[in-house]
Amino acid sequence: MNRDRMLATFRKLVSIDSPSFGERKMADELTGRLKELGFTVSEDKAGEYYGGTAGNLYAFRRGSLPGEPLLFSAHMDTVEPSRGKEAVIHEDGRITSKGDTVLGADCMSGVTALLEALRELEEEKAELPSLEILLFIGEEKHLKGSAVFDYSKIKSRESYILDLSGPVGTAANQAPTLVDFQITVQGRAAHAGFAPEKGVHAIGIAARALSRLELGRVGQDMTVNIGHIEGGEKATNIVPAHCCLLGEIRSYSHEKALAQMEKIRRIFEEEACEAGGSCQVNFTVPVHAYRVPETRPCVIRFRKVCERLGLSGDLLPTFGGSDQSNLSCHGIEGLVLASAMEQVHSCGEYTTIQEMETLTKLVKLLICEQR
Repeated sequence: MNRDRMLATFRKLVSIDSPSFGERKMADELTGRLKELGFTVSEDKAGEYYGGTAGNLYAFRRGSLPGEPLLFSAHMDTVEPSRGKEAVIHEDGRITSKGDTVLGADCMSGVTALLEALRELEEEKAELPSLEILLFIGEEKHLKGSAVFDYSKIKSRESYILDLSGPVGTAANQAPTLVDFQITVQGRAAHAGFAPEKGVHAIGIAARALSRLELGRVGQDMTVNIGHIEGGEKATNIVPAHCCLLGEIRSYSHEKALAQMEKIRRIFEEEACEAGGSCQVNFTVPVHAYRVPETRPCVIRFRKVCERLGLSGDLLPTFGGSDQSNLSCHGIEGLVLASAMEQVHSCGEYTTIQEMETLTKLVKLLICEQR
């Protein structure tokens, strides 16, 4: 393995500013690298759809082996704070940022491993299957890029997403439905000192409704959270006429998540009606639940490769989202691979040289493993 080349690639990629919907420089860099590896690369209109600077990238390279292509995917955007990222390589092999930004191992450690594996296989002149690569924008904004991709282009029915924390050699085969919701409670303003009885207290309605909700872990396979509340005026002498709440529901059961949303809607409507106010409930479902059985080809291939490398091959459920959710909705089964990234979405994010090398070996063998 060419460690110096792998590290140079990683340092270059994380140095590129690539916030969600500002992925232009990253898209250009990766397009150039994939073309050098013999891929045909196209870019869709997702950036225009969201008012961003770049679209999703789809790359294809025909192989010498028969059969449908094998698909690998990652995302190009990075959470904030990300401007001016710089990889710092420590003597013990740990790689961090300078401390004032995220590192960007999410998702560039996986992209680096994929590029290095492809380079090594090219140098070895290996017989390979046809390959498809999807690099999405806006993943950190609830999978926005993969939500609008044209999946009729995809020939593979088997995918590997390079976008999970944890030790390399583990993978997620199950993820939840995520429901995002906004509740707007409308009351009636009045002077809180002279005529409070003429008002309808919107914050009070919200408080009574909240007292009836189960928050946190609800049962074994669901979480409910209200993450933001705002309302009223910047004055203490006005009965607040409005209150807005933002929240989410996650569940491994799509049906349970939607049923919980309806329960929350009903509670808020009841409390608003009782007090003489009203409420509006809006929700979206950006992430859909899926589970890949252990008997599926993508799992069998993954575990064979892990056994050869002495890795665990453990499968686990995750309560996080990834682009695999949207792939699954279009009939493409896959695993989300642990990809040499830890403490993601924080300035304490890190990776290690050893884990990146192991990930590169894993990706390389996944490409080569006969189906």
